[in-house]
Amino acid sequence: MQQNNITVSSLIAECVVSTAPVTKILDFGQHAYADTFIRSDQLHLSEPVFPLQVYLNSDSGSIQLGYVSSAKDRYNLYSYSYTSSNSKTARSHWDEYAETIKSRGHTGLVVEIGSNDGYLVGQFAQGVGVDSSAEMCAIAQAKGVTTINALFDDATADTIKTTHGKASAIIANNVFNHANNPVAFARSVAELLSDTGEFVFEVPYWLSMIESGRFTDMVYHEHPTYFTIKMAWNLLKSAGLEISDFDVVDYHGGSLRVFARLNTDADMPVKIQDAIAKETRMGLFDPVFYQNLQLKFEQAKIAWLSDFYHLLSEDPDSVVIGVGAAAKANTWLKWHGLDSTVIRCITDASKHKQGKYTPLTRIPVVADEEFAQHPQPYALILSWNIGEGLRKAILNINPNTRFISQ
Repeated sequence: MQQNNITVSSLIAECVVSTAPVTKILDFGQHAYADTFIRSDQLHLSEPVFPLQVYLNSDSGSIQLGYVSSAKDRYNLYSYSYTSSNSKTARSHWDEYAETIKSRGHTGLVVEIGSNDGYLVGQFAQGVGVDSSAEMCAIAQAKGVTTINALFDDATADTIKTTHGKASAIIANNVFNHANNPVAFARSVAELLSDTGEFVFEVPYWLSMIESGRFTDMVYHEHPTYFTIKMAWNLLKSAGLEISDFDVVDYHGGSLRVFARLNTDADMPVKIQDAIAKETRMGLFDPVFYQNLQLKFEQAKIAWLSDFYHLLSEDPDSVVIGVGAAAKANTWLKWHGLDSTVIRCITDASKHKQGKYTPLTRIPVVADEEFAQHPQPYALILSWNIGEGLRKAILNINPNTRFISQ
């Protein structure tokens, strides 16, 4: 595949206009698409690989990847395997989300961008989904959910307006951060939104990622853009929208849930001013802060690998099984240089992932019942955001399982 390489400075300048210099702040090496899982008939091929580097525009607060891949390829070059309703935790979260939207009076057209398997948008009487994965659209359509297979852009917004009218609510969850050009994405939202409508989106919160220390597995090519309140305010304003409110919710280790409307030229709310002040105090817009953070990540990786290989050297016949074939797992494994030579397999409940292999590291994905095949296996929890539930499930299968922490 030919790399779609856009220079960092032109990308961030296009998305949020600013004269401040663009600085590389983090470098995680070479990575494939994190949400890619390889079929057995593809094992002789090599996946597309790109530098995973993060850049900052201190003035606008924009934090984006420096090498931008094809959005279409990310979700269609390989069979897309992620389903948004694949766990009880996820389904409970989306159920609460749907009730929140309904409680805000949105009884008309609700459009979900990145609707995946249709679980969330299917809860609205006038719900329309948009998703770039043909495979996920087929799953949603089989459930009776109206779904358009397309990237969300002006043309898609026009198609929905022509067919269904303007939207009372547009929702996008862990999707806005997937946009190569988030301002163009937001402008298309503004075109589709009714005068009294709301744009409600969730994205992983950059501040929460840093505070939690769970960081090196949350950056990957499917996420070209990373959100702070400062960045979100500037970005939406440039697209004719404005934030009316936001919450930090306990999902994906800490996510922003932002409520936006068409621009009214209202003053910036005090809540948003305070949030931006906190982000600034934390150093999120200071390149020096990230020099120290990069060093911290590298030292933590070395320390973890030292402990891990020491454990294996004392128990050379041990079997290590990863738990949770998530995108974050693939980034973390590649960052730590772990592959099928040390990780026997990864278990996952998703039938869409079982029988496939992780990108580059080539670790087979199997069902959780694999733990019953070994007397005292080690479990390495890779989907840490639902780790407690996974731990209980594994112990129910094999109470002799030993756990390795990330």
